[in-house]
Amino acid sequence: MFYCNFKSSEEKKSFYQKKKLEMLNYIKDSLERKIASVSASIEVLENQISRDKVEVSN
Repeated sequence: MFYCNFKSSEEKKSFYQKKKLEMLNYIKDSLERKIASVSASIEVLENQISRDKVEVSN
């Protein structure tokens, strides 16, 4: 928990909004990394499937 001396309720509100924004950006970055990983795995798997189809045809 954050224990800060705020001069006004507006400062307090602003502080917590900034902290919330930081947290949400952290979550977004984490999800983007996971999506990139899944997308790369899908691409590799699709390439392997295509390659295997060509090998079976020959």
